[in-house]
Amino acid sequence: MDTLTLSRLQFAVTAMFHFLFVPLTLGLGWLVAWFETRYASSGDEKYLAIARFWGKLFLINFALGVVTGITLEFQFGMNWAEYSKYVGDIFGAPLAIEATAAFFLESTFIGVWVFGWERLSRKAHAAVMWIVAFATNLSALWILLANGWMQHPVGYALRNGRAEMTSFAALVFNPYGWIEFGHTVLAAWTVAGFFVMGISAWHLLRRSQDELFRRSFSAGAAFALAASLLVAIMGDVSGGNAARNQPAKLAAMESVWQTRRDAPYALLTVPRLRGDGNYVEALKIPHGLSLLAFHSLHAEVKGLNDFPPQDRPPVLPVFIGFRTMVGLGTLFILLSALAVFLSRRGRLQDFPLFLRVLVFAIPLPYLAMLMGWLVTEMGRQPWAVYGLMRTADAVSRTVTPGQVWLSLGGFTLFYASLGVVDFWLLAKYARKGIEV
Repeated sequence: MDTLTLSRLQFAVTAMFHFLFVPLTLGLGWLVAWFETRYASSGDEKYLAIARFWGKLFLINFALGVVTGITLEFQFGMNWAEYSKYVGDIFGAPLAIEATAAFFLESTFIGVWVFGWERLSRKAHAAVMWIVAFATNLSALWILLANGWMQHPVGYALRNGRAEMTSFAALVFNPYGWIEFGHTVLAAWTVAGFFVMGISAWHLLRRSQDELFRRSFSAGAAFALAASLLVAIMGDVSGGNAARNQPAKLAAMESVWQTRRDAPYALLTVPRLRGDGNYVEALKIPHGLSLLAFHSLHAEVKGLNDFPPQDRPPVLPVFIGFRTMVGLGTLFILLSALAVFLSRRGRLQDFPLFLRVLVFAIPLPYLAMLMGWLVTEMGRQPWAVYGLMRTADAVSRTVTPGQVWLSLGGFTLFYASLGVVDFWLLAKYARKGIEV
């Protein structure tokens, strides 16, 4: 493999591994803050024990997220030097703000939260956790605004062979970035809701600390249902956003090859492996795709044949990733709705099979998020910055395949070791239960 392919593979490995930890951090902080607020307002020591239990898992996950995230930014200079030279003045601004503002805010207040149990009042300590939860999501905002600029570049001018920022406000208020932020954060909250439900279900199956884990389960279920419903709404917004700004991505998501108005939606589509059409297009809903993409029965949907082959994203992985994400999202709504219903009726333990399903469902929201990012990033190809800079032009010119092989192997071994430690710690303390 050449330097470009290896560099893309390395960034994919490190980014996707890092993203195993980010979603839980974004969502679990809010739930810990909620449990601690219930303790602060009621004085019920059981909520204190619940907050400490989930807070410990939050801290383990946060620590690994920090470690695995640091290396990502270094790759822009090592493997993607041409990209950094061409758009670094723009792309670097939100990353710098994330590091100097949001990250330091969350790190500082996490320290206050960890060491402030006996030094702060109950309400002040709970308020600190709300700040931590807000700061983690603020950190995600700046990262996603940077990515949103790559997806839909705004507020720049080309001068002296480089892209230079002309409007910081355009970057900050770029609708593409805000839509990505909403979709990503709500999906992360779904991850946290299913994480809390799954671990609580495991303990409920073993009849250990029933009352405490019923409370955890109830909060996690309500959080997961609200988040998964909102994700579906944001998914619709994201699809329309892609249709307007990245029509080739939408065409790959649906494996649409012919441009047409009144485009139908095929419930059964099987793309060709060579990426030159479909084997099967059946069970078509008239006007369905036009309505989904543009909220208009008669809108025109561009097909992949309207784009030169070198400008088309890889169809099969984008198509499969999109359908996997949507299918899992629908499943999350059904599971969380049933979980809320049974929890409110006090009948959770009458359905042990359902509780077992929720235990095994813990990894599924992670998979859905990874599929979403696969669609987002591979669907943008062949562009590093959409319509502005191709990925092939962004790679470092002086890095050799051997050097990337060496760093890829090192990162893989290092991250695998961290992953084993993290999952072992999470499993250990999750099984241990709540200390009262």
